[in-house]
Order: sequence, then C-alpha cells, then structure tokens
Amino acid sequence: MKIYDALIIGSGASGGAVAYTLTQAGFDVAMVEKGKLINREEFSKDELAYCRRDIITPNLFDEYHIIEEEIDGKWVSTPTYESGWSFWNGSLVGGSSNLMSGMFHRLHPDDFRLLSKYGQIGDANVADWPISYDELEPYYTLVEELVGISGKVIPHPFEPPRSTRDFPQPPTKENEVVKLFEKSCKGLGISPLVTPRAVLSKDKGYRQACYYSNFCGSYGCSSGAKGSSREAFIIPALATGNLTLMTKTHVKSLESGKDEVHCAVVVDTVTGKEKKIYAKLFIVAAQAHESVRLLLNSANGYHPKGLANSSGELGKNLIFSAGGSGQGELHADNLKEITFDALMQRGLFVNRSVLDWYFIDDWWSGRFKGGSVEFMFEHQNIISRARKHTEDKEGKMLWGDALAKRLLKRFRQTKSIRFEIFTDWLPHDDCFISVDPDHKDKHGMPVGKLRIKGHPHDLKVGHYIAKYCEKILEEMGAKNIYSSISAAPPQNLIAGGCRFGDDPQKSVLNKYCRSHDIQNLFVADASFMPTGGSVAYTWTIYANALRVADHIVKRFSHLASRKI
Repeated sequence: MKIYDALIIGSGASGGAVAYTLTQAGFDVAMVEKGKLINREEFSKDELAYCRRDIITPNLFDEYHIIEEEIDGKWVSTPTYESGWSFWNGSLVGGSSNLMSGMFHRLHPDDFRLLSKYGQIGDANVADWPISYDELEPYYTLVEELVGISGKVIPHPFEPPRSTRDFPQPPTKENEVVKLFEKSCKGLGISPLVTPRAVLSKDKGYRQACYYSNFCGSYGCSSGAKGSSREAFIIPALATGNLTLMTKTHVKSLESGKDEVHCAVVVDTVTGKEKKIYAKLFIVAAQAHESVRLLLNSANGYHPKGLANSSGELGKNLIFSAGGSGQGELHADNLKEITFDALMQRGLFVNRSVLDWYFIDDWWSGRFKGGSVEFMFEHQNIISRARKHTEDKEGKMLWGDALAKRLLKRFRQTKSIRFEIFTDWLPHDDCFISVDPDHKDKHGMPVGKLRIKGHPHDLKVGHYIAKYCEKILEEMGAKNIYSSISAAPPQNLIAGGCRFGDDPQKSVLNKYCRSHDIQNLFVADASFMPTGGSVAYTWTIYANALRVADHIVKRFSHLASRKI
C-alpha cells in the first residue's frame, strides 16, 4: 500500500504553492484535482466555451450548490441548477488562478488587527489575526519573485511597507488613457498607483512575457505570462520528480481516527470508481466553501460535527472579496488629452489603482475602514458587450440595419472605462456554509449550502467610495456614468469558514493553519481568513500557503522520503 508523505487536495493558488515548497524539500507528494490538465497551448479566447458554457466547470445538473438568500424577511433556498448562479470557479489544474486578471495587492498591516483598530461593528464577528503583517511580509516578497509580479512602487500613505525597493518586473504596457486618468485624479487631489499584476512584462525562464491579447480575466494564458498556480508552482513541482498529479479525481471524504486522518476517499470522475489514498499529512486546498463541505462530510464517531469542528466554528464567517463597480463611456467627439486612436489601441492595460480611501476619517461620515479601487477597461467579451445594446430607448429589440448601426457605433466610437471597489466583507452570523443532506451531487456527496447576506456596513463603504470614483470619470469627460453597490457577492473570491486563531474554542485552525483537533490536517486555502482586507485575496492566499508549507517542512522534515 502506497503511503505518500503528503496529500494535497486541490491544485489552485494555495495547493500549488504548498506542493512547490514540499517537493523542493524532498517530500513525496500527491495532489488530487477534480478537473483536468489543460496545457498552455490548449487555452483559447473562445467566449462561448469559457464564459457561456461549462468547459472548465462542472455541469450544474451534476454538481451544484444550494444558495440561501433572504427574501421578504424569509430565507429562501435555491439550487444553482435552477438559478444558473455557479459557484464553481475553475475545475482544472491550477484552479481559478488560471482565469484571474492578476491584479495583486498586499493586505495593509492594520488589516491584521481590524478589531483592535476599529472595535466591534454591530452584529459583525470581527477578529484580529493571530499573525502580524511582519510575519507574512517575507512570503509576499517570495511570491513576487516566484510568481513574477510586474509593477512600480509609488510611495503612498496606505501602501504597505515592503522589504524590497520595487517589483522584480517593470509594469506591463499601458494604454495612453492613463495620461488622462492621472491628470484627472491630480485635479481632484487623488494619488493613483500603478497596479501590481501577476503578469510578466518580460520573459521568465520557461514562461514568455504578456502578448497583450486583451483577454486576461476568465481566460487561460497561452504564453505563460499569467502567474497561475499551474505555471508558477505546479510545473516546477512536477520537475522535481516528487509530485504525483492525479487529475479527474474528486475527494468525497477523509477517513480519520481521533487524532489523525488516515486516508482520502476519492472517486474517478470519468469511471465513477472509488479508491483510497493514504498519506502522513493532509493539506486541504479546495477553495473555502468546498474545503468546508469536505470536512463537514467527513464526520465520524470521533468527530460527529465534522473534522476539525470541536469549536462548532467550521463553516461560519464566510466572506467574499466584493464591494461594487461602476463604469463610464469615453467618446470620440469629446475626448481630452489623448487621441481616440490611442484610446482604441487594443490589448494595453490601464493598470491604475486608488488607495486614497483605504482608511477613511471624514468629519461628515465618520472614521471607518474603507477600501481599494481598480480601474480598467470594460471586459472585452464581445457577446456580453453586444447584448447590452440590442434594445432601443423604448426597450424594443433591435434588428437588422438598426442593430448593426448601434453595435458599430458602440464598438468603434466609444470605449468604456470601469472601476471595481474592494471592501471588507464583514463576517457575521448570517453568512456561512453548511451541507444539505437532502441534495447530493452525482457522486452521492451532500452538496454545500451557502447562506449569503452582506453586512449593511459594507454597503455604506461601497457607496462612499463609488461617489468619488464617479467624480474621476466625470473629470475624464466620460458620459453615461453609473455605479452599482450591492450585497450580492461575486462568486470568484471566497474566504472564511475555517478561521484560524489561538483559541481552539473560537477557531478551527491554529496560526499555521493546522487543525486544533487533528495533528496531521492542514487547511491552506482562503478559508483561514478571519477578515479579508480591502483588496482581492490572491496574493495573500499565495503568501500564506508558502508560509504554511514552510512551517510543515520545518515541523515535519522527518517525514520527507527523498532527502535533498
């Protein structure tokens, strides 16, 4: 019977980072991934396949979630195969990191002590982290080098301190609209920053630089420029000879005794056959809601409420990386500072962020934690952009020449610039994950049930920031400006559910993301996060996974089968 030194469940941002570190240290590692391996050259920019079909996500009639929302004061449950609201974010080797836009920011030191800095906020379960920014900073820096982050450091009062002067790669190429954007910000007393991106501007080893296709978000990268888990970590891990990658393999449960996990029960997603995989260490990295689902479905006589759940906290305090968004149109007939031809040059980035409202101390609105903003062009998906302009002013469908003229004008005479706001999604009692025993996927595994509700404070912050973002677009001369601040979260960045902390009665994991209850069980994905900060999670997921893996190597080096 084969016994691996470590079994990693999931190949996304956290799983790949852990695999990289353990294999470099000589651990004999197995990694299981429910999806398939898509090689770099196989990725395409097919909008139908990647954005409107399930080429990289499970069919919702086979595998789904139950979403519970409050409607007219009552909680209403809806299977996602009815709503079409998929919470699968990329079932393939490398996970959703293949599909990210790659806008990377570190958390601010105060994000680690939100409770201490601001105190409790009504009905929110805010908690300080058991680690500090200083403990994570070396791993943020390590991610910069291994993943290859491009950018330019500009001093700013809310930019986190760093141990290196600048990023290892210069910024990716930028559209001339940044001249108009920066002048407009300056006129409003706002200090924009160059967005750090997990996108190579120069070749790095076996990975080629960005080729500026204009299709980053939602699509895989055909040059290897995007710093996905597959490119940055799994390929080097495989090169060591110490990683066994098992694709199309879904983990149904973990079998354990009182103190240790013994094996994972897996099913071949093609044949439906089950088997067991044995290991000395188990690292769960399946994305927050699915990691919680696995642990809850692994309940046994020793752990009747689910593995790692003696505290009763497993699944609680689900959070999202959200805030709101807005958009405005730049038109050929009133464009300032730059030519319309320069604006319409395809493929180049906007690459601008604003942190001016990360912490807010306003004599009128009060003192509270704010958020960050990313500015970018409207997503380039042609079908979805066209669908927004198929009706006339009376709401009637356009056809033939009328439709053609509308679309030609939209695509040739205007360009939309968009902003996305990121705020802390405050954890609270009405946002959590459980399992629904009455609904099972095609493998017979009870599905995850997500109760989703935003905290009112999140909306307050979003509306505060949105009004300033709209002013920037106004200053740029944009037309048809709007913003949307909603409590409905995007499903691509999910955290919480396995909160880490020093008190076993109030948390699921210790500071190294090891279960308080089970000595050989770690959870390395974003589910560890007590609070999310006001930036997208991915850089922090990478950094923390490297930190966790470093601890495993130091603490369990005696388990490594292949000493190097």
